[in-house]
Amino acid sequence: MSEEKVKHVLGISGGKDSAALAVYMRDNYPEIDIEYFFTDTGKELPEVYSFLSKLEGYLGKPIQRLNPERDFDFWLMQHNNFLPSAQARWCTICMKLKPFESWVNGFLKDGYTVYSYVAIRSDEEYREGYQSRQDNLIVKMPFRENGIDKSGVINILNYSGLGLPDYYKWRSRSGCTFCFFQRKIEWVGLLERHPEAFEEAKQYEKTAEKHGSPFTWSEKESLEELAKPERVAQIKQDYEKRLERAKKQRISNPLRPDDDEVDLDELYGQSKVCLACGK
Repeated sequence: MSEEKVKHVLGISGGKDSAALAVYMRDNYPEIDIEYFFTDTGKELPEVYSFLSKLEGYLGKPIQRLNPERDFDFWLMQHNNFLPSAQARWCTICMKLKPFESWVNGFLKDGYTVYSYVAIRSDEEYREGYQSRQDNLIVKMPFRENGIDKSGVINILNYSGLGLPDYYKWRSRSGCTFCFFQRKIEWVGLLERHPEAFEEAKQYEKTAEKHGSPFTWSEKESLEELAKPERVAQIKQDYEKRLERAKKQRISNPLRPDDDEVDLDELYGQSKVCLACGK
């Protein structure tokens, strides 16, 4: 009787959760030969690429890049220059999910049973992972199964020596530079840290407006409006007020000094995010 053909795959988004899951699987299940992959849109933050290189060093193996067959500009034209949005996430479908499905379907057609490991934490009951429509594509969620929450993820990365990706200093997720799920303060961070990427996003927005797109990148205002000095000052002032209020309300834990850092999810509430991009 022939031995079952099995593949194990784990998607890396450039975010903390998927990186921590890769570290967790390597350290706790070294007998499992996992193929790591990253679906590259070509519009990621430079900090993401730097972190991927560090993660490859720790894992001791390359993270395969799955490049979409067409880039963002192609798909934007296919959608009549209408920007993607929370209501129409064509960017996730065309540039993240379809490249993954195309890649993994090659294994499935060759008779493999594929185990896909997804970084949904135990404190994310509201999230659902990739829904497999094929019997031989099995989705596993080790963090949920083993009770690992957000603080557990941060501990894994800190103990590994990797720490968090640098963009967490000003942003709460990975993904494209112009991700529409960014909060106002994150757009300000992009403006100040990567002005060329902000300018590119602004030009996409202007082109979309000319073609009648009903969406702007940031809710209810254009990037042109958001970038005005008085508006930037207002957004920063709101951020500082939220930060001060959160610190006063927080009960300090002397056993967990890392908890002194307040992240954006705590200030603004849990953000929406495309699972394929931000995890």
